[in-house]
Amino acid sequence: MKKTAARSKEATHERIVDAAARAIRRSGYHGTGVADIMKEAGLTHGGFYAHFASRDAMLAEAADHAGSEAVALMERVAAAVPAQDALPAMIRAYLSETHAKAIETGCATAALASEMPRQAPEVRRAATRRIKEMIDLVARHSPEWGQSGAHEQALVAVSTMVGALVLARAVDDPRLSDALRDAAQRHLTHAE
Repeated sequence: MKKTAARSKEATHERIVDAAARAIRRSGYHGTGVADIMKEAGLTHGGFYAHFASRDAMLAEAADHAGSEAVALMERVAAAVPAQDALPAMIRAYLSETHAKAIETGCATAALASEMPRQAPEVRRAATRRIKEMIDLVARHSPEWGQSGAHEQALVAVSTMVGALVLARAVDDPRLSDALRDAAQRHLTHAE
């Protein structure tokens, strides 16, 4: 009976974290309340502290979960193509119109970066860990992998990808949004 209860609590915890990960990307950290997350997870507000010590603890897990989803998506994209095509495929997927419109399920860094400096250290730490993972993933798939400068090129690539996505989501002009994403993609993949 204890194993069943533990599995049930773990499943409930994951449901809350998943709801919180979507909520922070959709509404930002400050626009995400415990009561709303618990309701979205199909639970009452009163059960929150059975799963988390604080709101910041939940936000840290949500940031980690959202970041892990972005990294996992890029890993799946890379695995689906020949090794030499992995980086361009990741860049195309990241800068796609579909990803730009998927705020609630897309890259947490692009959705939340401007709020990060005002978050608790545990939230920032979780987000930082996932940003480093994304940089490392891009570096590992770079043609320059193993050479000096590969890490710096990955830093530039990830910065460009995230910045382009942030701007593409920010503007209310669909043509400008497309142009921002397309220009970044061409620059990073050296496509004409």
